[in-house]
Amino acid sequence: MILFTSDYTEGCHENILNALNKTNMVQTVGYGEDEYCALAKEKIKAAFSLTHSDVHFLVGGTQTNATIIAAALKPYQGVISPDTGHINVHETGAVEARGHKVLAVKNENGKLCAKQIEELLTSHNADESKEHTVMPKMAYISFPTETGTIYSKAELQEIYNTCKKYGIYFFIDGARLGYALASGANDVKPCELENLCDVFYIGGTKVGALFGEALVITNDSLKPDFRYMIKQSGAMLAKGRLLGIQFSELFTNNLYFEISKRAITLAEKLKNGFLQKGYELFVNSYTNQQFVVLSNEKAAELRESFGFELWVKIDEEKSAYRFCTSWATREENIDKLISCL
Repeated sequence: MILFTSDYTEGCHENILNALNKTNMVQTVGYGEDEYCALAKEKIKAAFSLTHSDVHFLVGGTQTNATIIAAALKPYQGVISPDTGHINVHETGAVEARGHKVLAVKNENGKLCAKQIEELLTSHNADESKEHTVMPKMAYISFPTETGTIYSKAELQEIYNTCKKYGIYFFIDGARLGYALASGANDVKPCELENLCDVFYIGGTKVGALFGEALVITNDSLKPDFRYMIKQSGAMLAKGRLLGIQFSELFTNNLYFEISKRAITLAEKLKNGFLQKGYELFVNSYTNQQFVVLSNEKAAELRESFGFELWVKIDEEKSAYRFCTSWATREENIDKLISCL
């Protein structure tokens, strides 16, 4: 069985595995205060041209989302998200479990737009009994979106400007950030992200690491005492050096960006293979996630040899399915799938 179900079906890039093995018996202090984490932070700051941001390492995406949102919001505040946002549909109510409501709005091609944020905030502020409702205090998006679409720099800037206008935070979920930055449809440079939001994270779990996300806090008001929140959330890894070693390798010799680019190249090859065989795209994605419409019969046939995810049922005869490439995808497996179409 060849899996295209997700971008974390394999372990990690061989450079990481080699580095973990090489450093296995080295003694270090714990909780991310070791020399490997310090080095990884410096490499990340260099790769993203960070001038005033703090970097923290956490274990997983849901954990990272829930921890920073809980740290940023007071008990009566909520976070605005597109209805397809990961925190709204795929995190088992992790944000709500910490006492903060997800204020979901209808997505536009998978996105949340500045106009929607402004309309929601204007409506809330105009409510004569607004203190009886949840106060919006953060806007959340994924870059790329859950449906593989890409925000332009102008869209991100407009969202950030709107958030600043109304005094709320802007948080970018970067679980697949490498694939967004490597996309041919992307016009956002790594060096620009620091000035386009209050906080973002660099996904490692889905982009070559065994596990781990690097949270970048750009807004000074969110920086104080954040390690307290990491610890309280059960997110402070005792053997924190395991995160530092991984991110240090990912940001050595441009590895993070190179493996992301390769995944995009293979995703484009797969998409073209579907199109050339006459298949319809459910979403025209320019990232490592491709969404294709298949008949029930064809899906059943392909599933004898390939794993892929049901995305949404269209009617009684066909559905949309998601196929993921990753840093580890083999080109010969792409060829095998295309040959079966």
